Amino acid sequence: MDKLGDGIFPDEVVMQILARLPVKSLFRTKTVCKLWNRLSLDNYFIQLYNEISRKNPMILVEISDSLLESKSSLICVDNLRGVSEFSLNFLNDRVKVRASCNGLLCCSSIPDKGVYYVCNPVTREFRLLPKSRERPVTRFYPDGEATLVGLACDSAYQKFNVVLAGCHRTFGHRPDGKFICLVFDSELNKWRKLISFQDDHFTHMNKNQVVFVNNALHWLTVSSTYILVLDLSCDVWRKMSLPYDPSYGSGNRTYLLEFDGCLSVIQISEAWMIIWVLKDYWKDEWCIVDKVSLRCIRGMVPGIFPISQTSEYVFLATHKQVLVYQRKSQVWKEMYSVKYSSTLPLWFSAHAYRSTMFSCN
Repeated sequence: MDKLGDGIFPDEVVMQILARLPVKSLFRTKTVCKLWNRLSLDNYFIQLYNEISRKNPMILVEISDSLLESKSSLICVDNLRGVSEFSLNFLNDRVKVRASCNGLLCCSSIPDKGVYYVCNPVTREFRLLPKSRERPVTRFYPDGEATLVGLACDSAYQKFNVVLAGCHRTFGHRPDGKFICLVFDSELNKWRKLISFQDDHFTHMNKNQVVFVNNALHWLTVSSTYILVLDLSCDVWRKMSLPYDPSYGSGNRTYLLEFDGCLSVIQISEAWMIIWVLKDYWKDEWCIVDKVSLRCIRGMVPGIFPISQTSEYVFLATHKQVLVYQRKSQVWKEMYSVKYSSTLPLWFSAHAYRSTMFSCN
């Protein structure tokens, strides 16, 4: 990288400016001049852009129309730029977002069961995953919910894994006693299979509470008694303790999120939202970084769910609203509100998201 490029400013200065643009605007700048096009393709620039975008997470929300059950749309809620429409039409399929990580989305085809895509919505790149030869797995008996899905994207090495987990269950029969986990490797372009004996903790994993940290996927169990971890470096399942005694404060709700690259647990009671962060992953050292009064939104507390957070703000969703809490000013703000009756609460289909230059190919 040249200290002084072909323009007035050094390349580093130009990169710092371009790295703060939305991805769509960045792609338009490529046509301005050859220098800007060259800089935007530089590996250092891509790393810089992804690092800056980490500080501005957003959330994606699927809005469904109660009058037209087959019709739904996506919106992106950004703390800096507000609400914008979001499209996955480039996939040429009707899909459901199943997981989000580091700017990539894992989507499942609605009309064609067992078909999965990994895509970057802002670069419009996508990858159709090869079909696994395994029988479809359901989440647990007797509900027969869709397969548990996890997405792990390593931005440093530009690779990703997709995890599908559940139990085999023949129609009209109980599961066969095994918990099946399929892991797709983007570098090898193939699936590998893990088998564990079915245990109670596998049957009660919370499908919307998955976080990728330290090359491992973390799920919070529905009982909120511990965290279940899949270490992708060795394909081993293990348990992780919560930062507090699960029997303490019974009735409180617990959520699992990321906090600036660390694992975080948010505990919500009638009056408070307590945010814990795992400061030392290997020593299992947790600390409280914030305690937020919920008095201002008292009527919403029973139906509020935290979706994404940084050291500056927290995104939360209710049945019909998306809120943001500014931590420094301690101010609550409504970012979005459904104007009509939706079939599902917003928190059910909300995902943490951020725009990146991550390539899925």
